[in-house]
Amino acid sequence: MGGQVRLGIRVLALMTAAAIAIGGCGDADVGRLRDEAHADLARYADAVASSGGSAAFQPAGDLTGQVGTWEAANGDNKAALMGGLVEATVPLTTDAPPDGAIVWADGALTNVALLSAAAALEQVRVTATGGCIGCVSPPATLRVTGASLTTVSIGTSRGQATVPAWAFTIDGSAVQVTRVAVAQTVTVVPPAWDPSHPAIGVSVESAIVAADGLTLTLTFEGAPDPASQACGEDYTGEGIESDLAVVTIIHVHRNPLPANCVGTGAMRTTTITLATPLGNRAVLEVQQGLPVPVTRQ
Repeated sequence: MGGQVRLGIRVLALMTAAAIAIGGCGDADVGRLRDEAHADLARYADAVASSGGSAAFQPAGDLTGQVGTWEAANGDNKAALMGGLVEATVPLTTDAPPDGAIVWADGALTNVALLSAAAALEQVRVTATGGCIGCVSPPATLRVTGASLTTVSIGTSRGQATVPAWAFTIDGSAVQVTRVAVAQTVTVVPPAWDPSHPAIGVSVESAIVAADGLTLTLTFEGAPDPASQACGEDYTGEGIESDLAVVTIIHVHRNPLPANCVGTGAMRTTTITLATPLGNRAVLEVQQGLPVPVTRQ
């Protein structure tokens, strides 16, 4: 599910990067990117406040997932899950289980309150990102026949973490639908799509923070070749910082010579130096202000 969203972001990022580069990366573009970054920081601060004021768990990805691959006979189940079409056919407990623990990549533990199975299934419904595009009729609702507490691995602002999750069994399938069970998470709500004012900027996909905490290496999709070659681009980074997060801006520097360029992309990197060590702050991409996975050296 999250992959489809990321793919759309990547395509938009390439189109936007080209548009900025053609425009010369002028002051107006840079100013708008910085304005977007400050708006992202404000939304993120609201998300932290809504989570109870704690930024201890900042997921960087979809909290709904699955174990296994949908069978050929259940081809519409993916669309049903993306559309939040799930219902319990058996009573699910509404009692929250005892506190669980997030296990970070360095082995540290953070104790957290957990959602009940019923509340987690409701989160699957209300946070669904879409449905079946082009379907003649809506897919059949997934019928949940049971729930058990387990763990899943998920990307976060502190790197990969193993977190408590509910696993839901589905009638007629060996696939299990999972939902992170942590009760308080920092969930950013991106701005609504506005075709008159589309988001600009390159969407960073991941970041590595050096041991000093000050150097961030950003990974994103860009042009395959450097700006010394036809259709090539070079990139420099900028970080807009707050006490809670850092928004990453990628500036595009394109080869100015005219050429017939094919819209292919490649993974590129650039680095930025922060004013203060990253600490437990989140790293956000600029287009939607969403957290990206961070790996610490």
